[in-house]
Amino acid sequence: MKIAIIGYGAMGKIIERLAKEAAHEVAVVVDQESAGDSPEELAGKLRGVDAAIDFSVADAVTRNVEACCVAGVPLVEGTTGWNGELEKIRSIVEESNCALVYGANFSIGVNLFYRMVRRASELMSRFREYEAFIEERHHSRKVDAPSGTALKLKQIIEENIDAGFSVSSTRAGNIPGTHTVGFDGPFDQISLEHTARSREGFASGALSAAEWAIGKSGFWEFPEVIDEIIGD
Repeated sequence: MKIAIIGYGAMGKIIERLAKEAAHEVAVVVDQESAGDSPEELAGKLRGVDAAIDFSVADAVTRNVEACCVAGVPLVEGTTGWNGELEKIRSIVEESNCALVYGANFSIGVNLFYRMVRRASELMSRFREYEAFIEERHHSRKVDAPSGTALKLKQIIEENIDAGFSVSSTRAGNIPGTHTVGFDGPFDQISLEHTARSREGFASGALSAAEWAIGKSGFWEFPEVIDEIIGD
């Protein structure tokens, strides 16, 4: 697979390393020097790759999506903080008949965690004495709070439990990412937790999504890709 990496920060460098270890070719790296490129200029750099993976900044997501659609390149969008533009970007993808896979978190473990939380919230919705809560902890360099993963967990829980429960965030040191979902009752508490040991899990999932997206079209959330991979 010949890939382009958009955003050459910590995640971009990890993706580059894992891609090379898996015998993929990193054909294009779009770094800060290309921040001022128009969608057409960026598309010119992307033509000829099989897929692009973006872990850049929220303000650049619309341009990056437009560029990939112009170039006819599937995009894996790992940047968070652009939910306010989601419907606009969906329209760009669908009108261009290109492919985009996005996700609050590309860790395979987190996406299985989503399924566990969905089932747990279904069960707990039958016992109103339990109140849900979400806690998330990340390194101090992470800008968005709550995290995209925490917001996704909140959305999942709200499928079965009324909104209004607490979502709290901590930013400190070098925490890779920890998410706790709890149900607190008068006599006990049930907690589910996912702890990331490193960022390699996110990068590995993004590469899997890029492989899957080749030859596809549509606007896909990564949990839907996981459903297809495991046949559910």
